[in-house]
Amino acid sequence: MARKTPEINSSSMADIAFLLLIFFLVSTTMDVDTGIYKKLPPIPEDQTNDEEIKVKKRNVLAILVNRNDELLVNGELLDISQLREKTKEFILNPNNSEDLPEKHVKTVPYFGDVMVSKGLVSLQNDRGTSYEMYIRVQDELAIAARELKDEKAMSKWGKVYSELDKEQQDAVKKYVPMAISEAEPKNVGGKR
Repeated sequence: MARKTPEINSSSMADIAFLLLIFFLVSTTMDVDTGIYKKLPPIPEDQTNDEEIKVKKRNVLAILVNRNDELLVNGELLDISQLREKTKEFILNPNNSEDLPEKHVKTVPYFGDVMVSKGLVSLQNDRGTSYEMYIRVQDELAIAARELKDEKAMSKWGKVYSELDKEQQDAVKKYVPMAISEAEPKNVGGKR
C-alpha cells in the first residue's frame, strides 16, 4: 500500500501574510522631508487679478539659468560663486547707485526711519536646467537673505537673526526685504 503524504493546512497562511504586511507598514518610517520648503504669500485682498503691477527695470535683479546651467544676471554672465555677493549688493545698494534699486524712507520698529530697498529678485530657469543648478541658485539666494538679516541683527543687537524674538525678526525683515519672484520655466534652450 502506498502511503499518502499528509497535506499541510494552509488555511491560515493568508491571515499570517496579511498580519506581516500590516506589521511592516506600521513599523516602517517614511522620509517625507525632501524638496524645498516654500511658503507662498497669500493673495492680497485689496488687489484684483486684472491689475498689473509695474516695477522699474532698475528695481529687478533678473536671474536666468539656461539649459547649460549658465547663469545670466541682469545681462551679465556670472559664476554661481558670485551670485551671493551680487544679490547682497543689489538689495543693499550701499552707494545709492543709479543702476541698483531705488530706496524709500520707511519707519521700522527698533531702527526708526531708514532707507529700504525696493529691489526684487526675479528667477527664471530653462526646462533643461539641471536640478543641481536649480538648488544651488536657490541656496545662494537663501544664504544672501540670511546673511543680510544677520548683518542687520548683529549691528543692532549683537545677535544673529535666528536668536532674535519674533518682533525683532519682523523689524529686520522690514528693514531688509528680500522679495523673490520665481517665473515658470521656459523651454528656450530645447531639451537636454
